[in-house]
Amino acid sequence: MELENRIAAFASLGTMLRETFGEGNSVAAAEPLRKEADEAFRYNGWFTKDFVYHALNALGESLREEKLQKWVANYELGTKTSHFLKTVGVVMAGNVPAVGFHDFLSVLISGHRVLARLSSEDNKLMPAIANLLLDIEPGFEEFISFTKEQLKNFDAIIATGSNNTSRYFEYYFGKYPHIIRKNRNGIAVLTGEETEKQLRSLADDVFLYYGLGCRNVAKLFVPEDYNFDLLVDILSSRKDVIENHKYFNNYEYNKAIFLVNNRDHFDTGNLLMVEDEKFASSVGVLHYEYYTNQAGLRNYLMVNREQVQCVVSGAAFLDNTVDFGRSQSPELWDYADGVDTLAFLLKL
Repeated sequence: MELENRIAAFASLGTMLRETFGEGNSVAAAEPLRKEADEAFRYNGWFTKDFVYHALNALGESLREEKLQKWVANYELGTKTSHFLKTVGVVMAGNVPAVGFHDFLSVLISGHRVLARLSSEDNKLMPAIANLLLDIEPGFEEFISFTKEQLKNFDAIIATGSNNTSRYFEYYFGKYPHIIRKNRNGIAVLTGEETEKQLRSLADDVFLYYGLGCRNVAKLFVPEDYNFDLLVDILSSRKDVIENHKYFNNYEYNKAIFLVNNRDHFDTGNLLMVEDEKFASSVGVLHYEYYTNQAGLRNYLMVNREQVQCVVSGAAFLDNTVDFGRSQSPELWDYADGVDTLAFLLKL
């Protein structure tokens, strides 16, 4: 299949996703996917309808044709002969709705076959997305396979998991060409000059998907004289998250731990903010750390870059930052862990 056909198919998929999950239009071909999105909460209590719709619309936004063309422009892509075509195993995570889509897209755009092992936490959405893609371009049928079993008969592997599962992945998949991803976290660097609008957008970076995504902001870096009052007011206004019993239970559990240990913290009624050096935080908890020197913070983040997925900030002294409210809307070229997936696939 020619590259332009692959791009056109994904661009059409993007249009359907935007119309169905962003604009609220009724697209007949997308009805099976919409049904799965509506019912996702039944098998995964974190996958509320609003968050699933947000995730699928964000995918649609990333699949605009001009973005697809911009993404592939820097690579030597074309039609692969059967001699060079490979089967790429993809171990998909289940923390965020359809989180494995970018790997799925990358494998198919590169001309290879994708063999995806679905997470038990999210094994309905990706097959429904794939079926919609096949309706658009049946030529993809021989290039797409899903399994819930152990992966077999593949040439390369892309696996996403935790720091613990990454050791398992290294053991079983290390002999193959591979990308193995570990835990990373989104952070935000504040200067104290942020507008109310920016801080309200930051609340999205914190609360979207209940903070379970690797791009969610799990930690703040703030100047030592930072006034938390406005931020606390804004965060406390997001009452919707506390309505989810799974989130509420995590929030209550961590609150009890802090109280028993007499640990100082801010309690917004839906989030616990605590001073902590760790980048990763528990569900219902947001870490913060003070900084005194901009150059020192920049160097610190450079040293610890392998723990950071993205940096949300408007600070002029930092490079490669993400705008407030955009942490969970990455572009196609914003690769997880900073590893160029498409370049890896084209070397196979």
